[in-house]
Amino acid sequence: MFAKDHKDLIVWQKSMDLLVEVYRLVKKLPREETYALSDQMRRAVVSIPSNIAEGRARSSEKDYVRFLFIARGSRAEVETQLMACLRLNYLSESDVEQALSLCDEVGRILNSMIYKLSS
Repeated sequence: MFAKDHKDLIVWQKSMDLLVEVYRLVKKLPREETYALSDQMRRAVVSIPSNIAEGRARSSEKDYVRFLFIARGSRAEVETQLMACLRLNYLSESDVEQALSLCDEVGRILNSMIYKLSS
């Protein structure tokens, strides 16, 4: 079940892809969002792979699952922020399509990992 290193985990790799995509999108946001939505999106998306890595480095499965839950929460936060960008007309559907797809994929993998590790 355990990969040798967090960098070997598909969920970590996909969450890094999401991070790159969100950082690309944030550059398109209006200047007035620099210290609000943009910063919050960057913090949330960085939290996903960071918590996966930190949890993987912990000594117990219980700790690992706790950090996976935190990563899952951050993933939901990023998804919400992307949806806010759509509603505010800061980004278009085509802009966020890839990021939302990665959010879904990361979420499914995290849910599966949490379920398997908690059983």
